[in-house]
Amino acid sequence: MGGFGGKVAVVTGAGSGIGRALAVELARSGARLAISDSDADGLARTEALINQIGAEVRADRLDVTERAAFLAYADTVKDHFGTVNQIYNIAGIAFLGDVEVSQFKDIEKVMDVDYWGVVNGTKAFLPHLIASGDGHIVNMSSMFGLYCVPGQAAYNSAKFAVRGFTEALRQEMALAGHPVAVTAVHPGYVKTAIARNAGHAEGVDKEVGVRIFEKVAITSAERAARSILKAVRKKKGRVVVGPDAKALDFLVRMAPVGYQRIVALLTARFQRRAR
Repeated sequence: MGGFGGKVAVVTGAGSGIGRALAVELARSGARLAISDSDADGLARTEALINQIGAEVRADRLDVTERAAFLAYADTVKDHFGTVNQIYNIAGIAFLGDVEVSQFKDIEKVMDVDYWGVVNGTKAFLPHLIASGDGHIVNMSSMFGLYCVPGQAAYNSAKFAVRGFTEALRQEMALAGHPVAVTAVHPGYVKTAIARNAGHAEGVDKEVGVRIFEKVAITSAERAARSILKAVRKKKGRVVVGPDAKALDFLVRMAPVGYQRIVALLTARFQRRAR
């Protein structure tokens, strides 16, 4: 995996899942790592894995919703390594619940982490990435940033917002002539703990959602990480990860309105089988 040797890469959400897999793959590829997560224990385990590889790593506990802390963290990382080449805004959470029964605070929490966390990371590190002369921003959207499903309005909203923010940013970097590539990532169902750790509205049977997720998740976090880094190396503007995400992306292109009926019917079928 070329193109990463000696690069300073920042990875948020590195305490588990795709964030951890990305950090480990980057370490194996010769990158110098600044990793963060709000989960101190998970972060420590990722740090230990990177230490075993022998790569340089700095680990910091960070809540991506705390903007002032994120801005200070960016300066600290720059001072520590001398430069910053890449940021992977991976930290995210999920929430289960229809709009009718979801509380405002629940929707706001998802937006704060999944959308504003990406904005905070991008804004905090962008000056350093421009100054590096070889910057790259990788923002985690989802296949739920390509199509919508019932019961996931908060998550859909955040991931569509990340997609729009990232696509606009990529155009802005090109127009300004800044040496910063921008990639939006749209993974399908990946074998992580995001469903198990998801919040849920009152009255929602979370276990049904978890069982559906674990049944359909067919892509490993390690495979997802390799796909993402392959796209980063080629400076692609968008990467759709996993056969499920690719199939659904095609469906939405072919039937931008009609797909909604199909997805609603499939969701109902999965829910009946999972109960």
